[in-house]
Amino acid sequence: MENEKIGTKTLEAKRNAGHPHKNKPGGTSLAAYQKSLETIFTETGSTKEGLDEQVVGTRQAECGFNELATKERDSVLKLFVETFKDAIVIVLLAVATIQMVMGHAAESLIIFAVLIINAIVSVIQTRKAEGSLDALKSLSAPMAKVRRAGARLTIPARELVVGDIVSLNAGDYVPADGRLIEAGSLKVDEGMLTGESIPADKAVKDINGAVTIGDRSNMVHSGTLAVYGRGEFVVTGIANDTEIGKVANLLENALAKQTPLQKNLEHFSKKLGVGILMLSGLIFGIQFIRMLGGGTTDMGAGILSAFMFAVAVAVAAIPEALQSIVTIVLSIGTKKMAKQNAIIRKLPAVETLGSTSIIATDKTGTLTQNKMTIVDHYLANGQSGIFNDQPRTWSFDEQRLMQIAVLANDASINTEGQKLGDPTEVAMVVFSNKMNQPFGELRETYPREAELPFDSERKLMSTVHTIDGERVLLTKGGPDVVFGRSTKILINGEVLPLTKELMREVKEQNEHFSRRALRVLAFAYRPLEEKEARDFNVEHDLILVGLMAMIDPPREAVYAAVEEAKKAGIKTVMITGDHKTTARAIARDIGIADEEDLALTGQELDNLSDRELDGILERVSVYARVSPENKIRIVRAWQNKGHVTAMTGDGVNDAPALKQADIGIAMGSGTDVAKEAAAMVLTDDNFVSIVSAVGVGRNVYDNIKKAIAYLFSGNLGAIIAIIAALLMDWVNPFTALQLLFINLVNDSIPAIALGMEKGEPDVMSRKPRNPNEGIFSGDTLVSVIYRGVLIGAAVILSQYIGRGYSAEMSVAMAFSTLIIARTLQIFPARSNSQTAIGAGFFTNKYVLYAVAFCSTLYAATLLPTGRGIFSIPADFGLVHFGMAAGLALAAVALMEATKLIIRRVRN
Repeated sequence: MENEKIGTKTLEAKRNAGHPHKNKPGGTSLAAYQKSLETIFTETGSTKEGLDEQVVGTRQAECGFNELATKERDSVLKLFVETFKDAIVIVLLAVATIQMVMGHAAESLIIFAVLIINAIVSVIQTRKAEGSLDALKSLSAPMAKVRRAGARLTIPARELVVGDIVSLNAGDYVPADGRLIEAGSLKVDEGMLTGESIPADKAVKDINGAVTIGDRSNMVHSGTLAVYGRGEFVVTGIANDTEIGKVANLLENALAKQTPLQKNLEHFSKKLGVGILMLSGLIFGIQFIRMLGGGTTDMGAGILSAFMFAVAVAVAAIPEALQSIVTIVLSIGTKKMAKQNAIIRKLPAVETLGSTSIIATDKTGTLTQNKMTIVDHYLANGQSGIFNDQPRTWSFDEQRLMQIAVLANDASINTEGQKLGDPTEVAMVVFSNKMNQPFGELRETYPREAELPFDSERKLMSTVHTIDGERVLLTKGGPDVVFGRSTKILINGEVLPLTKELMREVKEQNEHFSRRALRVLAFAYRPLEEKEARDFNVEHDLILVGLMAMIDPPREAVYAAVEEAKKAGIKTVMITGDHKTTARAIARDIGIADEEDLALTGQELDNLSDRELDGILERVSVYARVSPENKIRIVRAWQNKGHVTAMTGDGVNDAPALKQADIGIAMGSGTDVAKEAAAMVLTDDNFVSIVSAVGVGRNVYDNIKKAIAYLFSGNLGAIIAIIAALLMDWVNPFTALQLLFINLVNDSIPAIALGMEKGEPDVMSRKPRNPNEGIFSGDTLVSVIYRGVLIGAAVILSQYIGRGYSAEMSVAMAFSTLIIARTLQIFPARSNSQTAIGAGFFTNKYVLYAVAFCSTLYAATLLPTGRGIFSIPADFGLVHFGMAAGLALAAVALMEATKLIIRRVRN
C-alpha cells in the first residue's frame, strides 16, 4: 500500500507541474524542506539502508524514469507552411502565380525564391528557440551512487526513484532533488537555480516556515554541483517534480513574444493586401465598364489587357523585396551589436531592443564585476580603510591581520593567473598581492602544519603555523562566532582583555559594514602550547585582531550606463538571487533605486496579489531571493502594463523568464540553457553593453522605417501616375516588366543602403516608442504621402510631355522619370528632419554606391538590347532624357527644400 501511496503522490505532482503556485511553500501542504526527516522517511517508505529492488521496479513502472518530459514539437513541414499565412505573402504568391501564367516566368521565380528563403530562415530560428529544453535535459547527472537494501551501487541517474538514498562527494552533480540526511562540510554550487556566485553551505537541520531555494540549506537540487565536502540524501523529487523540472514546465508554457515590428508588419500587411486587391479590382472594373461602353469588338483581348493593367497596379503597390530588406537591415544591426559585445541569436531582437522600456537585470556579473573584492578593514585601534601598499611599514596588527587572511585560506592563484577556490578566500589572496605582499611568499615563510577545515556548523576555519618561533593557531570566520570565542584583543601590538566597551566598538563597526551590504569576516589567533591538541577544541580563548569587509563591486562604467538608460526613458529593475540588503545597497549606489523606491523578496512577492503588485510595480526597483516563477511574474506584470521588457540572466532558473520576456538577454558566461532560451547573448556579461545595444536597436528601427518610407513613397508615386493615366484615358505609363524591374532591383539596393545610416543625434534622448504605434506613425506617413505625390506629379507631367511625341515616348519618359526620382529619393529618405547635406553627404558611402548602381542599371535599359526589352523607342534621346531627369530632380529638390522650411517655421 505504501508503494501505491507514493505513486499516487508523484502522479499528482506531475499533473500539477504546470502550476507552480498550486503547491507553493506556505500553501495547504508542506514542502520537503519543511518536514522532519522522520516524516520524509515515512512518506517515501524508505530507510537509511535504502529501498529494495522490488519497490524500485514498482515505482519506475508507476512514475516513469528520472528524465524531463516535454511536449511534442511541430514538424518542420508544418512550421514551413505556417510562414505562408501572412497576408502580404499570400498577395505576393497570387501576383507571382498570375505572372507565371502570363508568361513572365523570370519575375515570378524571383518572388518565389525570396519567399522560400524567408520561410527557411523562420523555420531555422524556431528550431533554435526550442533548443533551451534540449540544453536543460543535458544538465542531468549521468550516474548516481545509491544505497539499495544496504548495498552501495552506481546506477544511471535516470533509474532513480523517490526514496532512493544517494551519496554525494565534491565534484558530483546532484542527480535528483532530495533532503539531506548527512552533510560533512558540504557546499553546493546552486548558482544555476539561485543566481548566487558563492556556493551554498548545506546542513542536516529542520527549517520552519517558507523560504526560497537559496535558503533551503537542508536540500540539494538536481543539476547543481557539489564543490566541497560530502553528503547523503533521500530522493524526494525526480524528473519534472524537481526544481529543474519546474523550470522545464515554465519554459514549455512561456510564450514566445512577437516583436513590435513583427506585430506592426503583420497588421500592416493585412491592410495592404486587402487595399491592393480592392484597388486592382476597382481599376479592372472601370476598364471593363469602359470596354462595354466603347463597343470593343475583341472582348477577350480587352479583358486580358484590363486584367494585366490591374496586375501592374498590384506589382507597383507591393514592395516585393520588403521582407528581404527588413531581414538584411536587421542583419546589419546584428553586426553592429556584435561590436558592442552583444550577439543576436534571433534576428527580430535587434529591433525589439530599440523599443525596450524596462530592463530587468541580474546583479552579479552584469552590474557588478563578479569577483569579491576587499574594500575596507578594521583594527581594534580604530584603523580602517585600505592598507598602504608598503608591507615593510605595516604595524604588527596589520601584519597579523594579513597573515591570518592569507594563511588560514585554501584559495590560490596559479602560474597562468587563474584564481582557484572560494570567492571570499580568493579576494584575500588577491588583496595581499595588490598590497605588494605576495601570498605565496607568506605561505613559504610560514608553512601550514595542521588545519581545522571550515564547516557550516562551526562557521570557522583554523590553521597552525610557526611564526617568529611561536606556534600559533590562526582563525577566520563569521564575526558573531569569532566574537563569541574571543576573550582578548590585539591593540597596537599589545594583547589586552576584551572588555564590553571594546566589544561594543567592534560590533558597531561590523554593523556599519553590514549596512553598507559588505560581506564581513573576523580574524583572530592564539598561541598554542607544544602539547596542546590540534583539534576543534582549541578554537577558544582567541585574540581578536580585526575585520575585513568585501563586496562584489559595481562595474565602473555601469553608473554612466544606468544614467544613460534613464535619459532614454528606460527603467532598470534589479532581479537577483542575492540578499535584499546587498541588492538594495548596490541598486542605490549605481542609481537604479532612489531612497523612496521599494525592494521586495521573492517571499514578499508571493504574498502579493496581482492587483497589489500592479499597484506598486512602478515603485519597486529591486527584487531579491527570487524564484523562476517570481521572475516570470515580474516580466508579465510589466508586459501587462504595455512595456517592452528586456530580461537578463545566466542560470537555468532564468531561462523561463528569458523566453517570456520581449527580449531575453543571456550572459556569455552563463549556462547553455539560458543562452538557448535567450534572443541575445552578452559576451562580456556587461550591463553597459545592453544600453549600447539599445542605441543600435533604436537606430535599426529608424533605418527600417526610412527604408519602408523610401519604398512606399516610390510605389505611391507609381500608383498615382497609373491612376492618373487611367482617369485621363492615357496608355498605361509603365509595362509590368518595368515596374518589376524597379521594385525588385532598383529599390532593394537603395533601401539596404539606408539600413547603413548612422543614428540620429537624438536617438538616446527620446522616450521608448510605443510598441503599438504603426510603421507610419509620426512624420513618416506625411513624408511618404508628400514624397509620393511629388514623384507622381513629376511622372504625370513627364508622360504628358511624352504624349506630344508618341504613346511609346510617353511610356519611356514616364519610366525614366520614375526610376530616376525613386533612385534620387534616397537622399531625402535619409532623415525626416535633416537634409542630405546636413546629415553629411559622405557619411554614408553606401548611399552613393546605391545611386551609382541604380544609375548603371537604368543606363543598361537605354542600350540597344535593353530598349527592346523595356519598351524604350529608338528615338528616345538626350532631350527626352534631360526633360525626364529634370522633372525627377525638381521633385527631389522640393523634398529637401521643404525640410528647411519646416525647420525654420518650428524654430
